[in-house]
Amino acid sequence: MKPLLNALFLASTLLAASPLHADTLSIPVGEQSSSQATALPQRGASFDAVLRGWGEPSKRHAAVGQPPITRWDYNGFSVYFEYSHVIDSVRQHTPKAP
Repeated sequence: MKPLLNALFLASTLLAASPLHADTLSIPVGEQSSSQATALPQRGASFDAVLRGWGEPSKRHAAVGQPPITRWDYNGFSVYFEYSHVIDSVRQHTPKAP
């Protein structure tokens, strides 16, 4: 019985002595990409349509998986293709200077 009481006392002491703290990061929706108003390739666009609209990517990554997913990197964003059509375009994170 005494070891159980000691364990309970120790647990309650540790919980009471350590304050719980959490921060919340909030980014207003209008400010999430306000510095990058460039249009991105839309879902369903072909390789050729992306090349016509945005030119040659700075880097092409080889297809991975099945179905094959290909990524093209441009300055500030990446385009993901399934087979030869866009499935998503994503802006690359650029941290703001303090």
